[in-house]
Amino acid sequence: MSEIARVVLALEAQEVTEEVLHFLDRSGKAQVVGTASDDRQLSEAVRQLEPDVVVAEPSLAIGGIEGAALLALSSRESVLALRGAVKAGARGFFVWPAEREAMLDSVASVMSAHRALERRATVVAVHASRGGAGCTFVATHLAQAFAAKGATCVLIDADPFFGDVATALGATTDDVRTLADLVPVVDELTWEHVQEAAFEHPSGVRALLAASPGGRSEGNPVPAALAVAASVADVVVLHLSRDLDERAIWCLGQADRILEVLSLDVMSFRATSRALSVLGPVALDDHLAFVVNRAGRAELTAADVKRVFERDPVAVLPADPAVGRAQDRGALLPVRGRLGRAFGRLAATISLPDDES
Repeated sequence: MSEIARVVLALEAQEVTEEVLHFLDRSGKAQVVGTASDDRQLSEAVRQLEPDVVVAEPSLAIGGIEGAALLALSSRESVLALRGAVKAGARGFFVWPAEREAMLDSVASVMSAHRALERRATVVAVHASRGGAGCTFVATHLAQAFAAKGATCVLIDADPFFGDVATALGATTDDVRTLADLVPVVDELTWEHVQEAAFEHPSGVRALLAASPGGRSEGNPVPAALAVAASVADVVVLHLSRDLDERAIWCLGQADRILEVLSLDVMSFRATSRALSVLGPVALDDHLAFVVNRAGRAELTAADVKRVFERDPVAVLPADPAVGRAQDRGALLPVRGRLGRAFGRLAATISLPDDES
């Protein structure tokens, strides 16, 4: 039987507090052990009650939550609320009541993560703010580069809307397993479950494919899957959706390194700027790095990345017609080719556990 998460609520509106309290207590997965209506009360409740999870409005949790997992909850989604959630270090952002089931899944996953082994892997999140910039291309080829180095690599497709990783890896048959297969066992997830659900790519990459291509699935197994994979693998690559929803923000908060993929065009630069304005503190963190994809002759150059975003890209990947041909076949480019070597160099810049010994 799974443990019940002990929760402290920190919400300003009393009526919302009562709704959330009753919802969590009736779920059988959580018990509300305390409430707070301001940051002072929240700090005191966390100190005295030592909860597993704090569910709070971003504005009340800016000071940080010591020793508990923070989930941000708001009655509406806004840039200000999202920025506050990122600044507070929230594991997820949820809109009440529309996303109450997703919030409950994240509360339950905290207990699953507590039971996982100590984290070992380096977690790399790959994100692109504009569709077509190359997030899937970078995530899949980076995972292949890690595997070519001899690292145990798990690639998790955390984009539930498109499932592009499956197409990129050629995993398009009906009998391929996905993250959805982990939902029934998410509360007692093991490495064996992860291995059984993973698509084994010839490169050596284990890929946990999107649970429901084309739409959301019931439940969110990504937190538990990441906790287990990170306890065993050398590196976990997270493929994120371009929308900065609660799942993407949670993943960014777990990453040791964030790779923001952009192309050398005005639309991509604008989309990246908008995303960084939401991410706020993360955008200024040393964990964030830029990868330029499909670089070629254009009015914008790689040097403009430094001018606009105040840091040089860690990799500049040249445009190559072989990319389109490989993608049409559901194949990855060879690791010994020009782009394959570029990904090898990018992987070498990211520290793995064995590199630190």
